[in-house]
Amino acid sequence: MSGQVIGYIRVSSLGQNTERQLDGMTLAEVFKDKVSGKDKNRPALQAMLKHARKGDTVVVHSMDRLARNIDDLRQLVKELTGKGVKVQFIKENLIFTGDDSPMSNLLLSMLGAVAEFERAIIGERQREGVQLAKARGAYKGRKQSMTDELIAEIKRRIEAGESKVAVAKSMGISRDTLYRYIPVECA
Repeated sequence: MSGQVIGYIRVSSLGQNTERQLDGMTLAEVFKDKVSGKDKNRPALQAMLKHARKGDTVVVHSMDRLARNIDDLRQLVKELTGKGVKVQFIKENLIFTGDDSPMSNLLLSMLGAVAEFERAIIGERQREGVQLAKARGAYKGRKQSMTDELIAEIKRRIEAGESKVAVAKSMGISRDTLYRYIPVECA
């Protein structure tokens, strides 16, 4: 019995594009996450894990799209193959079936570890770059979105009796942000 070919796509943020992943492939179902891969609590990942059945093949662009660390990668591949689902990584040109040879398991571990190492190095370089930019005065952090006029408007509206929820919503800010700018006596 050949099952469905299921795609899993993940990008780290809403602004990123998913188009290059699995482009041109014929897939019965596609699950897309636009969230960090730092843990396995991703809506589309969880839905894909529930959906995949024996005989299906889950296709992922690369190992780092499925998991950001080796432990999660191995656990997810084991969970899927344990249900009789094949897992195929396009970039690495690998397929895992559960009946994998010691060499396949070694490749999964090694390539997963390399992907995890790459992520750590990228993060380290980014932190170093920010520190160097701060040292020469070129990096000032994120620009403040709240101006003195907006803060005064918030205070005026709350003192006039308008609900904090309504003020925050109308200004497009969270309640946490609103509370950061209003005096304690208004809160």
